[in-house]
Amino acid sequence: MLSPLVIVDSVLPVFILMIAGALARRVGLIRRDEDDAIMRFTIHVLFPCFILDKLLGNRLVGEPSVLAWGISLAVLLIVLGIGGGWLAGGVLGLGLGTGRRTFALASGVQNWGYTAIPVLAVLWPNDDGVMGVLFVHNLGVEITVWSVGVWLMAEGGGIQWRKLVNGPAVAIILGLFLVLTGLDRFAEAGSHRVALHWLGMGAFPVGIFITGAIMMDLVTAERPSPRIALGSIAVRLLLLPILFLAAAKWLPIVVELKRVLVVQAAMPSALTPVLLAKLYNGRPAIAVQVVIATTATCIITLPLVLYLAKQWIAL
Repeated sequence: MLSPLVIVDSVLPVFILMIAGALARRVGLIRRDEDDAIMRFTIHVLFPCFILDKLLGNRLVGEPSVLAWGISLAVLLIVLGIGGGWLAGGVLGLGLGTGRRTFALASGVQNWGYTAIPVLAVLWPNDDGVMGVLFVHNLGVEITVWSVGVWLMAEGGGIQWRKLVNGPAVAIILGLFLVLTGLDRFAEAGSHRVALHWLGMGAFPVGIFITGAIMMDLVTAERPSPRIALGSIAVRLLLLPILFLAAAKWLPIVVELKRVLVVQAAMPSALTPVLLAKLYNGRPAIAVQVVIATTATCIITLPLVLYLAKQWIAL
C-alpha cells in the first residue's frame, strides 16, 4: 500500500543525497572544476549501464503498444507543458527578449531522470517492467527537448539533432533493439551482466549528489524573483500534474506507464533548460530560479501528488 508515510519515506533519500551534494560543495569537497568529469562519467557510463540493466530481458518494453504510447505521450505532454509555460509567461508579463521562451521551457520540462528513478524504485520495487517503461518514455522526452526545446530557444533556428547522440539515448535505442530482436537473451546472465549491474547501481546516487552540488552554485548565483518563483510553481507543480494524472487515469495504457506518468507529474523542473538558455542566449537566471523554486517546493508537493494519485488511479 502506498501510504503517506511510505511515500514520504521513498522521496527522502533523493533530497538527502541532494543536500549532501550541496554541503560537499559548500565545504569544498567537490570543486566546480570537477563537475564536468563527474557528469560525463555519470551520463555516458553509469547511466547507460543502469538503462541496459533494466531493459535487457524486459519483454514489456518490446510490445508495440507500450513503445507507441510511451514515446508519443512523452512528446505530447512536454509540448503541452512548454505551451502552458508560454501562456503563463505572458500572464507574468514576460515577452520575447525578457525571458518568456526560457520560462516556457524551464517550467514545461520536468526532471525525467535522476529524481524519478529512485522514487519509482522505492514505490514499486517488485515491478521489473516499470523502469524499462520509464526509459521508453524518456526517449520521447529527449527527442522533444532537443528538437522543440532547441527550436524554441533558438527562435525557430536549426535543431541540433546530434545532441540526441548521448549516453542515455544510445543505451535506450540499443537496449530496445536487442529486446525487439531477441538478442538480449545472450546478455541476460554472466559476469558481464553482474559488472553492468554494479556500474548501473551508482548512476542515480552519483547523479543526484552532483546535482545537489550544482544546485548550491545556482542558489548563491542568482537573486530570486517571487513572481518567477510562484509562476513556475503554479505551472510545473499545480497545473501540469493535472494533465499527467488525467492521462494516467483515462488512457488505455499499461499500469507500468500509469506509474511512470504519476511520478513524472510530481517532478520538479529539469536542469537541461538552464544549459539551453546559456547556449542560445536565453535568460539562464530565469531558468535557475524555476529549478530552485520547483525543487524546493517539490519536497512538499511530491508526496502529496503521489498520495492523491494513489487514491484516484488504480496503480
